[in-house]
Amino acid sequence: LLPCLLLPLLSAASAETELRFRPPAETPVRLFTEPELARYDGHQEGQPIYLAVKGVVFDVTSGKEFYGKGAPYNALVGKDSTRGVAKMSLDPADLTYDTTGLTEEELKSLDDIFNNVYKAKYPIVGYTSRRILNEDGSPNLDFKPEDQPHFSIKDEF
Repeated sequence: LLPCLLLPLLSAASAETELRFRPPAETPVRLFTEPELARYDGHQEGQPIYLAVKGVVFDVTSGKEFYGKGAPYNALVGKDSTRGVAKMSLDPADLTYDTTGLTEEELKSLDDIFNNVYKAKYPIVGYTSRRILNEDGSPNLDFKPEDQPHFSIKDEF
């Protein structure tokens, strides 16, 4: 009688183990145009909050207290704010992907923040179309998709 009672418990434990150790499903990454990315600016309740740095779109929803509506860094979200991150600036003129004229120190700061804050803390949900496509819409042959969270980008900007 004892083996008959243990059999259902063992099979239930085995099924639970299978479920517990199943690898997480991969979330596909998306290509975002500027208007699409702008929809994720933290102003709509229940909507994720996205921020792009160096053309990589991060889901910063878990940092809602920093990036949500009315939060101190809300100006950075819903767009590629690479320049603003590099300069540690919330000036609207700096909230752009353009890195032209940044100093060596600002570029180093950008890389440090990109690697040690955004890549380390937030999931990647996609890329900006500007990163993947050239101005004429043709594919950017230099684009290499990175696997989150431990990817390495070399020779950028």
